[in-house]
Amino acid sequence: MGLAARHRGVMILVIVESPYAGDILANEAYARRALADSLARGEAPFASHLLYTQPGVLDDTDPAERAQGIAAGFAWGERAELTAVYVDRGVTPGMAQGIRAARAVGRPVTFRFLDTDRS
Repeated sequence: MGLAARHRGVMILVIVESPYAGDILANEAYARRALADSLARGEAPFASHLLYTQPGVLDDTDPAERAQGIAAGFAWGERAELTAVYVDRGVTPGMAQGIRAARAVGRPVTFRFLDTDRS
């Protein structure tokens, strides 16, 4: 269990920020690794960009549907206690928007690497 989760004895709710657009297949694989990392820390992670972009849910290429997904993720985030930003693949404009939203409501933001070789 992660330090924060051990401290409180419960799983904390965590918003996961990681890239989605661009190389979608690689970014989805990376986001799944980020979820696994968060779970391994004893957290309860949520990655709206993996959930809402599944076929038959929302179309991320449609601006209105993308905005709806972002709004839904932010609504869920109102309950979260932490935003974890996974940065091995960079910080996208969407991730920056999530960071700003977290800071605007006073939610702590932490930056994490999955890959140990950062050279």
